[in-house]
Amino acid sequence: MSLISKAQQPDSNGRIQHVTSESAGWEYVGFDAYLLKKGQSLKLSSGDKELCLVLVAGFASVKTRHAEFPNLGKRLSPFERIPPYSVYVPHNDEVEVYADSDLELAVCNAPSKGNLPARLIAPEDVGVEHRGKGRNQRLVHNILPDNKEADSLLVVEVYTDEGATSSYPSHKHDQKTSPDETYLEETYYHRFDPEPGFAMQRVYTDDRSLDECMAPYNRDVVTVPRGYHPVATIAGYDNYYLNVMAGPVRLWKFTWEKDHAWVNSDKYPRSK
Repeated sequence: MSLISKAQQPDSNGRIQHVTSESAGWEYVGFDAYLLKKGQSLKLSSGDKELCLVLVAGFASVKTRHAEFPNLGKRLSPFERIPPYSVYVPHNDEVEVYADSDLELAVCNAPSKGNLPARLIAPEDVGVEHRGKGRNQRLVHNILPDNKEADSLLVVEVYTDEGATSSYPSHKHDQKTSPDETYLEETYYHRFDPEPGFAMQRVYTDDRSLDECMAPYNRDVVTVPRGYHPVATIAGYDNYYLNVMAGPVRLWKFTWEKDHAWVNSDKYPRSK
C-alpha cells in the first residue's frame, strides 16, 4: 500500500485530499483538504469523530449547531508564518464553512466519545516554538497539543527552510505498550514555496520491514503508520507541513533512533 496520497483536482465540494482510516489501513487518523472559492460553502457532519478545522490560507466563517465563529482568518498563505485560526468541532455535530475569500481548509479527524463543546482556536492560543540547531532547525505552531483539550487529535504545523531537515533526528511513536512511546498514527500535508518544490521523506522501521522513500509535492499527503519519518527539504524551496496525529492515548511520547540521536547533542554542529 502506498504511503503517499497525491493531491487531486478539486471535486464539486472543493476537496483535493481524502485520507480515511480505511484507506490508510489504520485505526485513528483521517484527513481532508479543500480548496474553496470565495463565496463557496461546505457542510460537514462529524459523526463519531472530532474535527479540527485549520484555515491553512484564507478567510472563513464557521457555524456549528451551537456556536458561530464569523470572520476568521489572518493569513493568505501559510508561508506568512503566523499561527492560523482553527475550530474544534465535537462528534455528533454539524458544521458549515463559508469561504469569505479563496480558502485552503484542512479538516483533521479522529475518534471521539467525549462531550467537549465546539471552540475557536485563535492565533494567540497557538504555542510557537523553535526546535533544533544547525541545518536541523524548524518553526513549530502547536495548534492542538496534548496539553489542550481534545479526545484523540493532536495537530501541529511545521516550517522547514530550504536545505534543512525536520522530524529529525529520526524518531518514532508506534508502540502501544512501551513506557517510552505512545502509539500515534500520523499524516503530513505538505506545502512548498515556491509551489513547484518537493521534499524527500523516508518512513522506515528498525528491522526495515517498512522502508519507503517518497518525494511529496505541493498538497500531497504522506501517511506514517509506524516507524521513523524524517523530512529533508530541497535547495530553493521552503517546506510547510500540517501534522495530524491520534492514537489510543492522547500523548506525544516518542523515542529517537539511536544511531542519529547525537544530532540533538552538543556534538552538533560539528567543528569543521
